[in-house]
Amino acid sequence: MPSSVVILTGPPGAGKSTLAARVARSHAKAVHLHTDDFWHCIVSGGIAPYEPDSRMQNETVMDVIAGAAFGYAAGDFTTLVDGVVGPWMLGHFRERARRNPETPVHYVVLRPRRDVTLARAQERTAPDALVDRHPILTMWDQFADLGELESHVLDTSADDVAGTERRVREALASGSFRLDR
Repeated sequence: MPSSVVILTGPPGAGKSTLAARVARSHAKAVHLHTDDFWHCIVSGGIAPYEPDSRMQNETVMDVIAGAAFGYAAGDFTTLVDGVVGPWMLGHFRERARRNPETPVHYVVLRPRRDVTLARAQERTAPDALVDRHPILTMWDQFADLGELESHVLDTSADDVAGTERRVREALASGSFRLDR
């Protein structure tokens, strides 16, 4: 899958970062863009991305992420973007896909059941890990009904990491998770 952009998304605790790193390392030329890193670049005046007042900031950050993803893909890298990228943020990627029709864009939503997601998120131990119940469940709820993109969802409640990785690879290979069709 050379020169493609893969958006691996879902609520906090879904396993996005773990899976994106594993899938990226399996390619000869790949980049893993962890979206949280882009928010951490804001050193002054930042707003937590899940806060209602963060919309303009989030639009800016997502535009930068999409630019970086397509920039790497132009260099023949498979580019995995992992983060909370809901349908409301896909315009940044769709616009670039329109201008770069040779670059396939895949959208894969990891969505374990709500209770499983909360438990997994609260088990994380990284110092900056989001473990607060309210924002985790609020973000899960935002992914609860994706309308026309519901077919891009993988329920990974019963999967271990290897099982989820296998399912993500199958989803990408099938081509049915492409946004740019």
